[in-house]
Amino acid sequence: MKVTMKMKPRTYWGGAAFLAVLAVALPALAEETSVADSVIHLAYALDTFYFLMSGALVMWMAAGFAMLEAGLVRGKNTVEILTKNVALYSIACIMYMVVGYNIMYGGGPNGVIPGLSFFLGADNAVDDVLKSGGDIYYSGMSDFFFQVVFVATAMSIVSGAVAERMKLWSFLLFAVVMTGVIYPVQGYWKWGGGFLDALGFLDFAGSGVVHLCGASAAIAGVLLLGARKGKYTDGRVNAIPGANLPMATLGTFILWLGWFGFNGGSELMVSNIEEANAVSMIFVNTNTAAAGGLVAALLFSRAWFGKADLTMALNGALAGLVAITAEPLTPSPLLSTIVGAIGGLIVVASIVFIDKAKIDDPVGAISVHGVVGIWGLLAVSFTNPEGSLVAQLIGAGVIFAWVFGTSFITWLIIKAIMGIRVSEEEEMEGCDISECGLDAYPEFTKD
Repeated sequence: MKVTMKMKPRTYWGGAAFLAVLAVALPALAEETSVADSVIHLAYALDTFYFLMSGALVMWMAAGFAMLEAGLVRGKNTVEILTKNVALYSIACIMYMVVGYNIMYGGGPNGVIPGLSFFLGADNAVDDVLKSGGDIYYSGMSDFFFQVVFVATAMSIVSGAVAERMKLWSFLLFAVVMTGVIYPVQGYWKWGGGFLDALGFLDFAGSGVVHLCGASAAIAGVLLLGARKGKYTDGRVNAIPGANLPMATLGTFILWLGWFGFNGGSELMVSNIEEANAVSMIFVNTNTAAAGGLVAALLFSRAWFGKADLTMALNGALAGLVAITAEPLTPSPLLSTIVGAIGGLIVVASIVFIDKAKIDDPVGAISVHGVVGIWGLLAVSFTNPEGSLVAQLIGAGVIFAWVFGTSFITWLIIKAIMGIRVSEEEEMEGCDISECGLDAYPEFTKD
């Protein structure tokens, strides 16, 4: 994941001959700059474009979360969950622009307390880029765009876990605090050069900073919110099937695709041979981990439940993706498949255990992003020679403690001010009617 102070040293001349030829072939550019400066111009443009396209892929994950969650809730809550997802994305973009990005990357006096400033500054000046000799190698605005879609991803995790019984406006108010303050502070501690980064905590693309963060906020809300009516009765766990499994499956494929931008873009550059090879390895490892997670979850659910469970398979793929996100570069494709497969096994067991504990998570978000997010962080100590199990444990503990604690307090305040749960009658008729005034699927409005 990108931090300003963590930019990779530029190594031009492995692939620079080709770029130099391009520069010489462009008379307008060659007349105004030296060949070396032309190389910087072109490499800067290429890495900026790669960053922006990676961000666009991650933005597409918002559609994946929307489809997945809409497919796994009952039809009478479809409009409301879609409203949550499109609104939280917009709130994240605004809050991170106003204050969140500067908290996360504005530095701080001691690595613990971040700086505070507002709004985005100007982008990189041409002279500054050229004088840096290539150390500044992509647009600052492309960096903001890439970062803001990660914030929205963390918030999307929360929406599925609290589905079908949370008030829409209470959720959106929490999104303001989460994306503007809670997420950026813990992001600063790692990706902004804070104390977790200094400690040696490793999290390449966000198993902890994004996924564990989102799950920690989710579990705080779920504990205060309580379970859906009819989920747990007479000591039994009652299944509440989703309304549209084709939509949930499509959402999973969209998330799988978007994850290539999530992990691949976090390599930060692609404009020389070494970095192009690294990005290629990240893509392969991301893909194999997802495949390993799905197959393992499918086999495990077949052995445990006596049937092939589609929802477990889908969550297995996502678990594999979450698990490899902390370190998708250093392991081999085979080892990445194993990391993902272990994530797939963990997520099935976790979903069952959390249900038995009567913690109601309609889409399995806490298990996929939280429990497996922790596994992904711990796996780094086995897949990256620079990883430390102690540092990974501390990082996971700090992220959970900060996000869970601040989220719990925020949820409590919102509950006291305006409430967080719809009434029993509103829940029974569906949040589409009570929260959005629309009954899109009347055939599903009665249990």
